[in-house]
Amino acid sequence: MPLDILVGAQWGDEGKGRITDLLAEQADVVARYSGGDNAGHTVTVAARDGRSQVFKLHLLPSGVLQPRVVGVLGNGMVINPARLLAEIDMLAGYGLDTSPARIKVSAAAHLITPAHIALDQAEEAARAGGRIGTTGRGIGPAYTSKAARQGLRAERLLRPEDLAEQVAGHIRQTNIVLEKLYNRPPLDADAVAAEYAGHAQRLAPYLTDTSLYLHQRLSAGARVIAEGAQGTLLDIDHGTYPYVTSSSPAAGGAFSGLGVGPRFVGRVIGVTKAFQTRVGEGPFPTEAFGPEAERLRGTGANPWDEFGTTTGRPRRCGWLDLVLLRYAIRVNGLTELALTKLDVLSGLKTIRLCAAYVAAGMTYTELPLGPTDLAPFQAVYEDMPGWDEEISGARSLGDLPEAARRYLLRLQELTGVPVTLVSVGPERGQIIFC
Repeated sequence: MPLDILVGAQWGDEGKGRITDLLAEQADVVARYSGGDNAGHTVTVAARDGRSQVFKLHLLPSGVLQPRVVGVLGNGMVINPARLLAEIDMLAGYGLDTSPARIKVSAAAHLITPAHIALDQAEEAARAGGRIGTTGRGIGPAYTSKAARQGLRAERLLRPEDLAEQVAGHIRQTNIVLEKLYNRPPLDADAVAAEYAGHAQRLAPYLTDTSLYLHQRLSAGARVIAEGAQGTLLDIDHGTYPYVTSSSPAAGGAFSGLGVGPRFVGRVIGVTKAFQTRVGEGPFPTEAFGPEAERLRGTGANPWDEFGTTTGRPRRCGWLDLVLLRYAIRVNGLTELALTKLDVLSGLKTIRLCAAYVAAGMTYTELPLGPTDLAPFQAVYEDMPGWDEEISGARSLGDLPEAARRYLLRLQELTGVPVTLVSVGPERGQIIFC
């Protein structure tokens, strides 16, 4: 059985969590390969009494909501132990099995500490007008420590006393930077060290060589889903640098972030919304403003409105950018697309697709130098008729209004990739298989 890779094809927040949860029904293992608790994956599950339960996961793979699935946190992740334990306890409170038999953490993943969080927030504040829009969760500094070979790997949780000493030293070193460079108060090194020694007692049983585990499961015929966090346009190498994350959420990151090779790969699925959103700073060629943006965003009254799962920040909204989507298809080698939030477009008289850019009198259907600098470009739109019908009850393409079907057809024509899944609502069952 194959390794299927699921990636965000935009700036994150595409609805990867609910698509992962859906595909996990037929999977044995779901493995996160990058990022940390800057991710926010929302899954809505219908309860037996008809009400819906919304789960918001930041570290655990979304597939763990399926009872038979094993969740893996790969070596490419950076993990805040306190937040991981909080998620484990939250799911256990709902009666889910969160034992080490079902959750496995790579011993080679790196740990986030309060020092990383303090540095992240201090660095972002110091940027003033040049802010990146970080979540302030310590992700960037943790990856910086890793690259500088000064990081704390999860394997140290196996030796709580040694970990406490190493954490204390790490905090003291960081305090020098916080106090002298950023004029920030120091952290209590001894208190943090004691806290992490306590985390080690609980998390040590979850640690394993996840690369070996995944290789053995794949070799034995298991179906594994590699779940990306953030999105292609936030990739440290392939994104809109410097307005990016510090890891590799593109498909290639699955191999280094899980320690598996490409010979197992089956499908590479790109998740994209039916429109475009972005959180934080950076150019956004198809951004909408005023009532148009508010219509796409929603008011925040619903869990699926466009407000960050992790930060609560309102997302910037605009029309679907096919120049950037074609770029994501290329750099990820996408075999198909999963389109989310088509239902949000119901009621719009006109729906816009950005088919090309124009700059300095020239038209571009592909980015000449990648997506680093999008500021010079203006969107060239194709306007398509909208539809008034409510589509949340649609379960086949034939149930959709003709205008919605034409929208999907044109999207496939302009990208060259089939749309195989369409979500028409937030719950598990609100899916059309194409």
